[in-house]
Amino acid sequence: MGMTKIYILLLLFPAFILANFEVSQKEKTVLIDLFNSTNGSEWSIPWDLDASVSTWKGVTLEDGHVVGINLFRNNLGGTLPESIGRLRYLTHLNLAFNSITGVLPKDIVKLKSLKVLRLEMNRIKGSLPLGVGQLQELEVFSMFNNFLNGSIPPTFGELKNLRELNLSSNNLKGIIPNSIGNLTKLEALGLFENNLEGSIPQEMGQLGRLKELVLANNQLGGEIPAEFSQLASLKILQIQNNRFDSYTGLRQMDTNQFLVFDTDEKTLNPRFNDIQLQRTRMADTKFEDDDNE
Repeated sequence: MGMTKIYILLLLFPAFILANFEVSQKEKTVLIDLFNSTNGSEWSIPWDLDASVSTWKGVTLEDGHVVGINLFRNNLGGTLPESIGRLRYLTHLNLAFNSITGVLPKDIVKLKSLKVLRLEMNRIKGSLPLGVGQLQELEVFSMFNNFLNGSIPPTFGELKNLRELNLSSNNLKGIIPNSIGNLTKLEALGLFENNLEGSIPQEMGQLGRLKELVLANNQLGGEIPAEFSQLASLKILQIQNNRFDSYTGLRQMDTNQFLVFDTDEKTLNPRFNDIQLQRTRMADTKFEDDDNE
């Protein structure tokens, strides 16, 4: 390799470094908004706003853009800023196990690249955004243990890539939307401990990849859909502490497929009587945050 080529490479190398570790002022401003809005000076590990963004805890940069923010269990308080919707390259947002309050920013549905949204174990209130169906890349939506109210938007059924949906331990009411049956990639659904009512949609029988279904501690009624017999991948089923009229639909299921099978119809699951989870806001911690996402 000639000296000219080596010289060119040396000139290009810093540009490569800058492309990956520096970020536009527009996106940096959003990060600073997040820091200020969530009491950044009191974080367990705060950002040094005078240092390069590449040194800030939990921020992942790629090609000069913010693609990941992971501030899991970092003592965030305050509220999420509306400007967070400007991070259009963001694929992972993990702010779980903090003390964030307020409501979800309405512009959070503008994060069109988002694949993982983890906000569980905070104090977020208000309703879920009706426009959640715009997040077409979303694979994980986890907000258990907050203070969400209102109903579950039917637009969740538009998230065809969703693998995990966990809204347990909130104050949600209304019915489970039939559109949930459209989520054919769904592997885990947690709606434990809310105020949900009505019948379980028969369309949920279409969830052939579903492994975990936690509907316990609600006010669901009616019959268990016969279509539940199609849930061949199901390993964990918890539907106890509801108001079902009939459990006939469960009798068509192969109880040998289950690791956990909790219902109020104990004649169906004598082998599982020793696996009784206590009623607690953390009863479904099998969904607990994966710090790598």
